[in-house]
Amino acid sequence: MPMTTSVTASLRRKIEDSFRPIHFELENESHQHAGPANRETHFRMVLVSEAFEGLSRVERQRRVMALLDEERALGLHALTMRVMTPSEWDKVRENFEMVSPPCAGGSKRENR
Repeated sequence: MPMTTSVTASLRRKIEDSFRPIHFELENESHQHAGPANRETHFRMVLVSEAFEGLSRVERQRRVMALLDEERALGLHALTMRVMTPSEWDKVRENFEMVSPPCAGGSKRENR
């Protein structure tokens, strides 16, 4: 029987292999949303890479999402991401804070 890879591990491996990040944060936020425990459906990501130099924000996000067909098939529902160049990161990292938007599918708080 083949071993299944977690969505988190797969995301991490693909992002690291494809973008060679200078800074990379990946957080599974699925526990904040309605549904069974131990899901891997909602993530927050901060990705800083030289590979984004000269690309628009939309093109950067497209390149990330182009890697994730397998993860979407496994249930990836939401990926909140900030994708930056090293110089952009240098300007914001001291005071950087990222909060994911609420999911239209409902949060645990709303479904209690």
